[in-house]
Amino acid sequence: MKAPVHRRTKVAAIGAALLITAGATGSAVASGDPGSRGGGQREAAALTGSAKLYRSLGDDITFTFDAHLAAKNTDDPLKATGTFSWSHYLNGKGAWAKARVDCLVTGGKVAVVSGVITDTDLEGAKGTRVGITVHDVGRGDRLGYSWAAQGSPVETKDLPRCVGSAPFEKVAGGSGDFRVVPWNPKL
Repeated sequence: MKAPVHRRTKVAAIGAALLITAGATGSAVASGDPGSRGGGQREAAALTGSAKLYRSLGDDITFTFDAHLAAKNTDDPLKATGTFSWSHYLNGKGAWAKARVDCLVTGGKVAVVSGVITDTDLEGAKGTRVGITVHDVGRGDRLGYSWAAQGSPVETKDLPRCVGSAPFEKVAGGSGDFRVVPWNPKL
């Protein structure tokens, strides 16, 4: 026995509505809030990703960030957590370093992060604070670092937290995936 037309129409409409709802929910969950980590609450600020810098001589320079400011610490960028690292090699010579984040401030697509070097093969750099600035513009990201004028992180004695230089270096084409979550402090 065939179901009446109006009953089949209702069943089809309810099925379609359920599919649309499930699809919308799945899309929302998949896209997420750009600043959420796991639980769905937006973190106060973040800088993540990695990239190689462009140098005409062929230097191999890579920076990687995993810096976060939790929502509960919105008013205190000195409570940022995470790490960042970099390496710089040319013709087999160079160094690498890893730092523990001690400050993160972001605004729009610009982030300034600082940290103390915890591990490195650069003599005299361990325990030194460094700062890095990233401009996340998608294609054409830029980066700057506190030791730009001195030539080495070893030379940046007594650097205050959250100090970096203008992002003057260019990211090599196709290598960058920096992501900045803008800070919105309660003012």
